[in-house]
Amino acid sequence: MADTYVLVHGAWHSGELLEPTAKHLRSRGHTVHCPTLAGNRPGDDRAAIGLADAARSLLDFLESERLENVRLMGHSYAGMVISQMADWAPQRLRRLIYVNAFVPLNGQCLNDMVPPHYKALFESIAAANGNAVMLPFPIWREVFINDADFALAESSYARLNPHPYRTFIEPVTLRTELAALQIGKSYVNFQQDVSLPHSMPWHPRLSERLGLFRLAEAPGSHEVLFTHAELLAKKIEEAGRD
Repeated sequence: MADTYVLVHGAWHSGELLEPTAKHLRSRGHTVHCPTLAGNRPGDDRAAIGLADAARSLLDFLESERLENVRLMGHSYAGMVISQMADWAPQRLRRLIYVNAFVPLNGQCLNDMVPPHYKALFESIAAANGNAVMLPFPIWREVFINDADFALAESSYARLNPHPYRTFIEPVTLRTELAALQIGKSYVNFQQDVSLPHSMPWHPRLSERLGLFRLAEAPGSHEVLFTHAELLAKKIEEAGRD
């Protein structure tokens, strides 16, 4: 059965980087969109854009494309954005799919869910770079894309872009907690993802906040969109089925 997917990228990424994954989903008959959020577009003012702005840009996209019955996938930081979308436009959504993504409670920001050393690092980088953060390459290599060879780690890092720090410190506003929503919810967990330490894991620490949800798991790092795009597509489809 052909479904409609909107794939939402994480911090430092763009919609273009999800196109290899989208290609595999399209080959299976699905309609797939990969928008780039406000804050990660060329020319965006990284100092001026916060979480609500990024979420508004996604809502504008859904409305301009007149999309309904959407399987909305969020990777990493985009868990914040799709969670806000569930509050703003539930009538457009069929299912939320979190891929090693943040699952906030009402009033939480992304930094509330990361280790203290990440928060301190991001704050220092943002202070020196006009409130934009860029992930240092050693962290990218060792814990974000640990299943890649060095050449892929280096070439993929070159495709990232500075990210607006305000999106990490502005809270989400949810009238209803995600666990209480009747919409379908899924969590995809790649098991070698150590971008968050395993003492503060993606799953089940964050996934259980969804209440009733479907779990899909596979081997892989945080950046399977670069290392195993076909596997990522397979797991998104598995998580997105009714």
